[in-house]
Amino acid sequence: MQVQDATSLAAAIASGRVTAPEVMEAALAAAAARADLGAFCVVDAALGRAGAASATQGQGPFAGVPFAGKDLGSAAAGLPVGAGNATLRRLAGAGGADSALFTRFRRAGLVPFGLTTVPEFGLALTSGAARNPFDPALSPGGSSGGAAAAVAAGIVAIAHATDAAGSIRVPAAACGLVGLKPSRGAVPQGPDFGNHLMGLASELVLARSVRDVRCAFDLAAGLAEGPGADPVDAGFAAPIRVALAVSPRVGAEAAATVRAAADVLANVGCAVHEIPAPDDLGLRAAVVARTILTASLADWTAAVGLRGTDLSPLAAAIAAEGYAMPAPALFNASRELALISHALWHVFADIDVLVMPVLAGPPPAPDAFDFTAPDPTAHFALMEATAPNAALANVAGCPSLALPFGTDTAGRPIGIQLLGRMGSDRALLALGERLLATRPPVAYPFTIAGHP
Repeated sequence: MQVQDATSLAAAIASGRVTAPEVMEAALAAAAARADLGAFCVVDAALGRAGAASATQGQGPFAGVPFAGKDLGSAAAGLPVGAGNATLRRLAGAGGADSALFTRFRRAGLVPFGLTTVPEFGLALTSGAARNPFDPALSPGGSSGGAAAAVAAGIVAIAHATDAAGSIRVPAAACGLVGLKPSRGAVPQGPDFGNHLMGLASELVLARSVRDVRCAFDLAAGLAEGPGADPVDAGFAAPIRVALAVSPRVGAEAAATVRAAADVLANVGCAVHEIPAPDDLGLRAAVVARTILTASLADWTAAVGLRGTDLSPLAAAIAAEGYAMPAPALFNASRELALISHALWHVFADIDVLVMPVLAGPPPAPDAFDFTAPDPTAHFALMEATAPNAALANVAGCPSLALPFGTDTAGRPIGIQLLGRMGSDRALLALGERLLATRPPVAYPFTIAGHP
């Protein structure tokens, strides 16, 4: 079965089988036809058509491919982000310039035409009105859930995503997609995106194939700009040392799936053994992530002049907690971040890759995270229970690659994640590609709009 992804769509445009404007029209039509999935919060048809009309065949590996920005993180010209907040959306206006990341996305040939749905300020593992194309009764995850819904529904082949506590990997797992949380510092987040969350956040894409994600990573990290542009990881020595780590906090299906993935890795020549799940480090990382996210929200809302009435009760309570946070608490979080990073570095002294589940069970329901309830402690506890140890890769700064690997008894995708030492992004992608080559392709509910 031929893979449909952004790479194959770009090849069809380059060969003349279809034109960039025709593909854009198909994407706009799909966005309208599948609006019930709530994947997009902003669609700018005129912007998309203008971009497609000026797309040059053969210019960039994704030349002419429609692209969705996320309503959180680095911004694209004409698509200022509102972070899922109505007041911030009004304050954002309509202008702006491309961030460094979107400058590289456009150089690759991608054509942005809208923003995907996020939970308010990215504070949940669901995404507001967004629904899962595999099961609309469930969420596509969060906070890049709208992006995942758009790709799984075939509206776009590839979409911008961000990850500060699992927000690329959880939607990837929920929607049968590939998503890399890059190493800290590998992908630019400036100069305009000042909310770096003290190194927690990384940005890249969600897609249907490893090759799309690898190409996007090389372009975003500057590795496609010629020899010496950036350091390149030399890869893992053979045999690749893989440690299976299954938390007792995950359900039976998630545990069985990641164990099956470990068996396949052993069959392709990796040296696999099991270790206790890093739950202690993961729980410490979740506390650090909460502290930084809370302080950041207080700073963010103050900087743009948002008041309590401009926020949901939950966001207002989190911001209030941040305003009241003493400086030593934030300093302690920065110290913990360094200690956790060092502890995981020691784990990687004896192994190359950790293989773990992403979600504890099925994707959460769309209303699983209640923004009307001003209880930050219960909210962050639910985040950690939904995706145990998700924040560990963010706090430690290491890359983590989410991959689809099997289905549950209801036929919904189940994802796994591969973690590597900082800087091993490309080696991790190569291993992920070997792993997925042993699996049948994901049966997405929709083909990619405009793909011949």
